[in-house]
Parts: sequence; structure tokens; C-alpha cells
Amino acid sequence: MEAKAARGASATAYPVDAVEDALEAQQEAARALAYYTSLGDRTGPSAETFCLPTGEQVKLETSSVCMCTVHRDEPQHKILVLVNPRDTKTVVAVYLKKSWWSTEDVLRTADPTREGLMKVQSFGERIVLFILNVIIFGRLERNLDDDDMFFLPHSVKEQAKILWKNGAAVGFYTTKLKGSLCGDGTSACYLLPVFDTVFVRRIHRRQGLGTAMLRDFCETFQGEEALGFSRPISPAMFQVCRQFLLACPEERGRLWEVEPPGAWDQRVNIWLQVQLQQAGIPDGAERWRRSKKWKE
Repeated sequence: MEAKAARGASATAYPVDAVEDALEAQQEAARALAYYTSLGDRTGPSAETFCLPTGEQVKLETSSVCMCTVHRDEPQHKILVLVNPRDTKTVVAVYLKKSWWSTEDVLRTADPTREGLMKVQSFGERIVLFILNVIIFGRLERNLDDDDMFFLPHSVKEQAKILWKNGAAVGFYTTKLKGSLCGDGTSACYLLPVFDTVFVRRIHRRQGLGTAMLRDFCETFQGEEALGFSRPISPAMFQVCRQFLLACPEERGRLWEVEPPGAWDQRVNIWLQVQLQQAGIPDGAERWRRSKKWKE
């Protein structure tokens, strides 16, 4: 089986435009496995290569490819990826629709209606979410030496929205729905909707996109009296919350930093934290949390 090593600029559709339902997800996994097996069956040197943006040619052989699970709770949903030979934890291409696509092309769309925040529904969109989360954020745009947040692959049931801008996916956020299980092995359910994970690509930051996602979350659940924000909130996202609440005072009583499942003794009001920080008491909210738990 031969695969196209790269796609030309004249391609009329990208993977997200073509990979739709669960059946296609199974077909993609079968094709990827068959192609991976064919690489192992080759006895002579492989003449097939993939060209990186730097111009470097990467040989398509078993030592440079691996199967990745798209969802942490659905091991059968796998995709085949090509890794950088000098950094085997960095993915440079994905095998989809019998072709190799660069990670940047996997994030692109030819559908002009994909613009703004759109709910993740198809398997192709799940792959885009995986690339943004695990590959772009997890390896390329996160400082691995600091205490930045780290996200695991999302559940297949995760509620998510991808932010599309000018034909490319530039960010996402995920939500824990009220009444959904807090995790595997527990019967506890979330008591309120929770803004869980959020990411915007570096080149698109400081453009108000994080604020736009937070506003979209609040508008989506406008009938709820309280909304959660998964603890801990990163310093960058805390500043987004601060700017949002300064501009939208009507939301100050609704947004809470929470631990699952979000009972009252597991919540701290985010606007309270903003005020404490402005007053020079950055750990005041934590002391308040501990005293509240002790009293209850």
C-alpha cells in the first residue's frame, strides 16, 4: 500500500472536512493499522519520505511512526502519526484519508462556514481537538520547564468547542456538564456546569479570544445561577477572568473556582479572588476556603 507523502496547496478539502461519523473513525483506524503493517513488511529501504516545513525529508518507516489514541477512554479510536526523528515526542504529520498531512494542515478547513466557536461533533473535529491539546499545546507551545497547566487527552464524551479563525483551528475550550460524572470510578456528578480546559495558540493570544470563549460559556448556560471554573486557574486565565468580570459585572456572582463536584464548600468566588489580589492579599481566598471547610 502506497500513501501520498504530502498534500499540495491545491487540495480542495482537509481531513476535518471529510472525516465525519463513527463509521469513518473505524475505517480510518483500520487504514492506519494496515499502512503501519505495510511499513513493517517492507524488506528493502523505503523510498517514501515526508517533507518538513524546514525542507528536511523524514523517512516513512516503522521507527518514525506510531499509533496514538485520540480519546483517553476509547482505545479503539487511533490515528497514525509521524514523529520528528530528532525529537520522537513531537508529531509532525498525521495519516488520514490515505495521505500524510502536516499537523498544521490537519488544523485547517476549506469550509467557509467554520468560523468562530463551533461545537465539536464529528470525528474529524475530535482529531483537531486532539492535535490542539496533545500535540500543539502539550509539546510545541507549552513551557515544559515551568508549572504551566497540562491537559490529558479528552474523553470521547467531552463537551468541547473549537475556535476557528480564517480557515484554521486556533483554540478550544471544554465543559463539564451539570449532572455528568466527575470521573471514572466515582458516582459523584457535577453540581453545576464547569469551564474545564481552555487553550489559544500563541500567535493568536492578546486578541480577546480567551475572553470571547468565557463569554460564550456564560451565554451558553445563561439559565444557570452558578457556573464553575476548574481549579487551579492558571495565572494567564485568571487575568482573562479579571478582564471579563470588570467588563461584565452582572457575571460576578455566577463564576466560581471549583473542585469537583462543586459543592458550596468546594467553591470560591472568582470576583472575590480578584478583589483580594487587588488588595494585596493573594492567598486570602485560600485561607477563606480552609476556614469555610472547617466551619462546615
